[in-house]
Amino acid sequence: MEIVSGNAHELTPAMMQRIARYRHKVFVESLGWQLRCDDDMELDQFDRPDTVYVAAQMHGEVVGTARLLPTTRPYLLGDVFPQLLNGALPPASAEVWELSRFAATPAASATGDALGHLSSPLAVRLLGAALACAKARGARHLITVSPLGVERLLRNAGFRARRAGVPILAQGQHIVACLIDTACGPRTAARNTEEPALA
Repeated sequence: MEIVSGNAHELTPAMMQRIARYRHKVFVESLGWQLRCDDDMELDQFDRPDTVYVAAQMHGEVVGTARLLPTTRPYLLGDVFPQLLNGALPPASAEVWELSRFAATPAASATGDALGHLSSPLAVRLLGAALACAKARGARHLITVSPLGVERLLRNAGFRARRAGVPILAQGQHIVACLIDTACGPRTAARNTEEPALA
């Protein structure tokens, strides 16, 4: 498995298309999110020149993605889900970046929920890479809008995470804002890199 990262200028146009098509397959086709898309590619107002992407590839196919946004500019939690912060102001710091559009699927079928595979070796490795990428750009924490059960999965995988507000019900699912410490990577990262399935 190969993991690449960078903004739209650092990645090739072909890679950006593969990321957008993978996101469409996961979030629109599999999860049924009502998102405005063109040409089977999922991009929104938060996909900007300063947006950083982390993508996992196997045999030339994208099998996982993560989007990183600095909270010093508009981002999903601050603009769309501020109620998750229980009245607190959304973070606006170079040390806090947002993780969104995270998905990891072991095959091109891209089935399952966006963070439901977090306990898989692929997802753990991808999240570890996203944390390292954000940390290299000055982030001490990632903040994300996640299904409620993700907190437990994060902790079980060895990440340090805590709630940043109270859960709410959105489209039939309880979601919560979660802060993840970039200094604490997965316990299983070293073992996962040795698994043949991820080579």
